[in-house]
Amino acid sequence: MNQEFIEALNEIVKEKGISKDLMFTTIEDALVAAYKKNYASHGANSQNVKVTMNRENGEIHVYSQKKVVEDVEDDLNEMLLEEAKELDPNYELDDLVSIEVTPKKFGRVAAQAAKQVVVQRIKEEERRIIYSDFAEKEDDIITGVVIRKDKNNVLIDLGKTEAVLGPNEQMPGEKYNFNDRIKLYIVEVKNTTKGAQIVISRTHPGLIKRLFELEVPEIFDGIVDIKSIAREAGSRTKIAVSSNDENVDPMGACVGPKGIRVQSIVNELKNEKIDIIKWNKLPEEYIANALSPAKVVDVDLDEDNKFAQIVVDDDQLSLAIGKEGQNVRLAAKLTGWKIDIKSRSQADDLEEVSEKIEDIQSEDSDNDIIE
Repeated sequence: MNQEFIEALNEIVKEKGISKDLMFTTIEDALVAAYKKNYASHGANSQNVKVTMNRENGEIHVYSQKKVVEDVEDDLNEMLLEEAKELDPNYELDDLVSIEVTPKKFGRVAAQAAKQVVVQRIKEEERRIIYSDFAEKEDDIITGVVIRKDKNNVLIDLGKTEAVLGPNEQMPGEKYNFNDRIKLYIVEVKNTTKGAQIVISRTHPGLIKRLFELEVPEIFDGIVDIKSIAREAGSRTKIAVSSNDENVDPMGACVGPKGIRVQSIVNELKNEKIDIIKWNKLPEEYIANALSPAKVVDVDLDEDNKFAQIVVDDDQLSLAIGKEGQNVRLAAKLTGWKIDIKSRSQADDLEEVSEKIEDIQSEDSDNDIIE
């Protein structure tokens, strides 16, 4: 141990933000283990040993600590009162006597042990810092750089660490090329024995929310609220918004001048379609809006079962349902209501059939009365 080591240690402590006392205490504990491993003999592993390191010059001293007793049963850890008083008349029973046992060539062993401790402590501290930094960013957005693809996974550089974008978190059809910069949603940060495990996603609805907060000042300032998001990543998203200021149009704020705000988000999501819906506290209005771009003629609600029967003009039926049922499926997710859609002609036919059934039942009832 020398002055250079202490200076280097002080630099590490300052750079990494590690407690200096904790670092020295940890090194001293490691030196105790190193002494017992390399110099202890005849069962001396059980010896009570203390190591001190000078904080200024790195000088090391090893002490064997013995308890003062009347009768010695353990030579390694006990000492007679008479022997103790020969060293210092002030010693009493049960005191601890420190006897220096520093080996002449302990410096090399100590340096190696200290180095291992410092390296390990730096790794632990770096893992702690990374976990702490990213734990604060949980449920937030971050920009990463694509490093490479490994089978179905994509390795992403997040700056201080790397994370894996799993196949379920990748947008269908999206290509991830080396050095591409992409925005990612931090779903979860786990503290494991190997360090921070960061779960990232390109498919999570939270990515949409954060992108709109970045692009739309009114959302960031709390003037416009995002009420709900329904997403089928890579294909289409519906987002319901409302305004806390009657002078601010929530949909217009999200679209932006000449559509620049929403287009920026669409570009980031590789042309994923985004429907911006005006939220309404009235379920029938909200559901009708959610089925946009289709025009709704009538909404009949079963509030107990949260079921909505929708009627649209015949030429709007396919638009309301959407390709492979996507539009109605997303509208149901967005509003939390089960939705069934019929065209006006289907509804009329159903009503006509219903009326005929009622007429037949009425006639049967009249006949029963006559009989």
